[in-house]
Amino acid sequence: MNSIERPLSHPGERPFGMYVHVPFCTVRCGYCDFNTYTADELGEGATRASYADTAISEIHRAAAEVGRRTVETVFFGGGTPTQLPSADLVRVLRAIDERLGLAEGVEVTTEANPDSVTPQSLATLREGGFTRISFGVQSAVPHVLATLERTHDPANVPQAVRWAREAGFEQVSVDLIYGTPGESMDDWRDSVEQAVALEPNHVSAYALIVEQGTAFARKVRRGEVVMPDDDETADKYVLADELLTAAGLGWYELSNWARDEAAQCRHNVLYWRSDDWWGIGPGAHSHLRAPGVDTEADAVAERWWNVKHPAAYAQRLAADASPRHDGEAIDAATAQVERIMLETRLRSGLDLDALSHGARTAVDGVVERGLATRNGDRLVLTRPGRLLADAVVRELVD
Repeated sequence: MNSIERPLSHPGERPFGMYVHVPFCTVRCGYCDFNTYTADELGEGATRASYADTAISEIHRAAAEVGRRTVETVFFGGGTPTQLPSADLVRVLRAIDERLGLAEGVEVTTEANPDSVTPQSLATLREGGFTRISFGVQSAVPHVLATLERTHDPANVPQAVRWAREAGFEQVSVDLIYGTPGESMDDWRDSVEQAVALEPNHVSAYALIVEQGTAFARKVRRGEVVMPDDDETADKYVLADELLTAAGLGWYELSNWARDEAAQCRHNVLYWRSDDWWGIGPGAHSHLRAPGVDTEADAVAERWWNVKHPAAYAQRLAADASPRHDGEAIDAATAQVERIMLETRLRSGLDLDALSHGARTAVDGVVERGLATRNGDRLVLTRPGRLLADAVVRELVD
C-alpha cells in the first residue's frame, strides 16, 4: 500500500469525530491485542507525563490539514485513558476545541477501568466537558476476571458508577465480555444481571475472541484453556439480549444496547456509517471521505494509521514529522462492501439501494429463512440473523 501523507478530502458536511488513543495500562490483559503498553514496556520519550503534549502536537497537525471543522464526537480509548491525570485528558479535549471546534451538544466519551477513577478525577472530567463514560467491567465473577487477567475488583464497580452519576455524567455505559473459558451460563447471567442493577444508559457485550499473538492464544494452543463452542456462545448472546431488553435496553448494533436513542454511542455510530474521523495517538486509524467522485474508479475515501509504538510516535512529532505509518485509498467497490458489512449490523438496517442487482436476489432467501425482515427500503436482522450476521453479509456481498 502507498503511504498517503495528506488527506484526499477537505472539510465537508459529513459528521466528523476525533478518536484519542491512550496506550497505557497498569497490566496487559492476556486476551487483549490492542496497542497498549505497561510502564516497563516503554522506552525513552513515551511517558505518561509527556503524553498529553504529544497528542496535542498531532491535534495541531490535524487542524493544519483539515482547518476548522466542527467535531461532533470525541472518544478517548485505550488502553486505559484514565491512567492519565484527568487534567491532562481535559487539556487534550480543550486543544481539539481550540484548533478544530467542538459542536454544540458534542458527545465526549472516555473509557475507564473502575479501579482507575476517584470522585475528584470524575468531577474534573465532567467539569472539563466529558459527557459519557464507559466502564470496562467485562464480568462480575472473580474467577472469570482471573482467567481474563483483569485486575479490577468487581465490588468497586457500583461505587465507580455512583461516583460518575454524582459527578454529573449524562451517560454511563458498561462493557461486558462473554465466552470466557470456564464461564458458566449462571456466571454470565450473574454478570448481566449485576450490570442491569447498575441502571446504565448503555451496555456493550462482546464475545471473547482469541487474537493471534496474545498470551491467551498461546494458552488455547497449548490446551491450558478451552474455548466454549459456538452454540454456547450463541446461547449467551440470546440470554444477554433477553435480559437487557427486559430491562428496557434495546439493541441498536449487534453488540450494543441503549436505553434510548440519546444513550446510543454516537461516536461508534459514526464509524458504522463510514463517516469521517481523525485518530490521534500511536496506532490510531483515521478515515476521511473525498468531497467529489467523478467515476467509479476514483477514490471515494482514504484511511491511514499511525506508527504503533508510543516512543516512535513521540519521536516523530518532536521532530515536526508526520506520525503516519501507512494508508490506502478506498475505491467505490470497496466502500460499497464496507457499507454492507457495517450497516447490516445496525438496527436501523441496510439500505437495499446499497445492494447490486444480483445481491438483491439474496435478500429473498435471507428473509425467507427468518434471518432478516424488510422494513420499508431497509433490511433489518432478526435475532437469529444477528447470530449469523457474518454469513448474511457474505450472501449480500457475493
